[in-house]
Amino acid sequence: MSIMAASLSAAPVSEYEPVAARQVIEKAFSSVTAVVPREGNRAIQELYAGEELKGYAYQSLDFIQTPAYSGKPLNIVVVLDTDGKIVNTRVIEHHEPILLVGIPESKLHDFTDQYVGLAADQRVTVGGTTSEHKVAVDGLSGATVTVMVVNEVIMKSAHRVGAELGLVESLSDARPPAAKIQTDSFQDKSWQTLLGEGSVRRLKLTRGQADDAFKGTDAEGIDTTPRKQRGKPLIDLYTAYLDVPTIGRNLLGESQFQWLMSELNEGEHAIAVMAHGEYSFKGSGYVRGGIFDRIQIRQFGDTFNFRDLDYYRLSDVYAEGMPAFKEMAIFIIRQQYKFDPGSEWTLELTVKRQTGPLDSEFQVFPLTYQLPDQYYTRPEPVLSEEDMLADQPMWVQMWYQREFQIVVLGIGIGVLLFILFFQDWLVKKPKMMRWIRHAFLTYTLFFIGWYALGQLSIVNVLTFVNSLISGFSWETFLIDPVIFMLWAVVAGIILLWGRAVYCGWLCPFGALQELLNEIARKLKVPQYTVPFVVHERLWAIKYIILLVLFGVSLDSMATAERLAEVEPFKTAITLKFDRSWPFVTYAVVLLVVNLFTRKVFCRYLCPLGAALALPTKLRVFDWLKRRKECGNPCRLCDHECEVQAIHPDGHINYMECHYCLDCQMTYFDDHKCPPLIVKRRGKRRGHNAPGHPEEIPVVQVT
Repeated sequence: MSIMAASLSAAPVSEYEPVAARQVIEKAFSSVTAVVPREGNRAIQELYAGEELKGYAYQSLDFIQTPAYSGKPLNIVVVLDTDGKIVNTRVIEHHEPILLVGIPESKLHDFTDQYVGLAADQRVTVGGTTSEHKVAVDGLSGATVTVMVVNEVIMKSAHRVGAELGLVESLSDARPPAAKIQTDSFQDKSWQTLLGEGSVRRLKLTRGQADDAFKGTDAEGIDTTPRKQRGKPLIDLYTAYLDVPTIGRNLLGESQFQWLMSELNEGEHAIAVMAHGEYSFKGSGYVRGGIFDRIQIRQFGDTFNFRDLDYYRLSDVYAEGMPAFKEMAIFIIRQQYKFDPGSEWTLELTVKRQTGPLDSEFQVFPLTYQLPDQYYTRPEPVLSEEDMLADQPMWVQMWYQREFQIVVLGIGIGVLLFILFFQDWLVKKPKMMRWIRHAFLTYTLFFIGWYALGQLSIVNVLTFVNSLISGFSWETFLIDPVIFMLWAVVAGIILLWGRAVYCGWLCPFGALQELLNEIARKLKVPQYTVPFVVHERLWAIKYIILLVLFGVSLDSMATAERLAEVEPFKTAITLKFDRSWPFVTYAVVLLVVNLFTRKVFCRYLCPLGAALALPTKLRVFDWLKRRKECGNPCRLCDHECEVQAIHPDGHINYMECHYCLDCQMTYFDDHKCPPLIVKRRGKRRGHNAPGHPEEIPVVQVT
């Protein structure tokens, strides 16, 4: 379509909206003066510099709505040139939390700039190495899922638009491996059997149907059939594929079939065309050396005609019950057409009506043919791992690409479950138990946190609740396998142990705090214990923060994501402190305070901890053991509990516990737990506490 033909819909580039998309177009082609919606698909904009077509622009949201990490799709402007290459591309709208208040927009633009110059049908992967089959682009640290979605949106939409414009080959036109005909078997079958199983296909065209096809054209009313004769056949057309012995030998007879097969070269195929009626499929105007202009074959979008050298007369037929035909012919499909006998093809019959001395109108009537399955085999396509992966949904690709992280995380979770189920045995060996705990916290920080970016956040909870309200989709949560696995484990852990296990063992920021506090203690940094009365009231802060974030998220998820920066997780774990100074300062201050009082943020400010604490009351078991003496008179454990989850009366508040198991090591230590000390001494001396009022009697709570 020229710009003159589209002058009514053309708009100066300076008026094109949105502004962000206009800027992308102007950067790609500074000479563009007009933007014209393409005829047939107005989502594609044609870009003109005067009369010259420079390229095309579109917004990805019109073609692909792949949900990103936030659960909402991105909108990306892509500009293609007339050769199908990407000239410019930029994300103009997103709801990704890591990009809203984490990674600068400039880094995202640097990422998308890598696509400039790539062809619309290029295979592109994020990370890895470039090869002859693919181009690898550099990822964006801390936003792996988001840039994977950006890659898919840019390349899939570019391919789709490029194919629609005819600039690249459409994926839907890709051919399967060529079928191989079964030539080693034969069954004697009648004409009616061959017709019934689909080996012979039929097109019956009445004179009335032909007349109706020309309605609304210049040929309407020309050579119209009288009303009483509209049901009379114009042509009764049959076709069959002859290379299959059961079809060819039954129709042609043994000698004629063997002769035909000897005439065919490798890659050539033969079909029979038979008809009776007043309309000839050969045509009266056919001359030697010419083309049969009334029939053609169409397959995979390609069409090809038959010449005189492709034609053989068919005079003798042998199938039992076969009717007499006015015209019969054998046509050879030559090698250059790369015909696939196992794929559907169409014999197209053209009917012409003269509308003037030199003008005619044509209508095409298709006869579709599909060879029955029993007559051919098709080899499985040989696909590389990259090819197979490219055809999978986005979340499946993510799981394949993060296979190492999934396996190592699975092993870590298995180790943690072993620790939890056999905790009563492990805590009896305090030195080994502390070594195991510190090793696991190191694994949590370095692997789960800084390597696999598996830091859960209150944003995940808000996104989940929001999706339940607006429309739940599993793909939104499956797109990050590490986060999905952690949430699945947390859901099970809460039912068995409560919130405590995640906060004490699987939270990377919690692990960072605890390890730093352990180092501080080794360096004799003085520790400050918050008075229990004050501590008990400070608990409420994190629940208030959770309530505020939840309320804001109901109105604006984007605003809630910004307020969720009360969590330092993104700064300290996801971005590894590579962020602007206010965020880094906030995270560092929390860590410094933690050197003097363990896990201040977790205990008083963490909205994620509050969200996990609420369902903790639903846990099935109380795994942590207590005695009747706990709290009265013995208060050793509540003084030792670093997060002050043990009340002065001795009971454990599971909503605040971090499951460090220190109290259980004391519980089983008969050199440390006062009731057990009394019991041990009593056994050695042959008496127990009643005769020694200064000692605490042992009473096991069952």
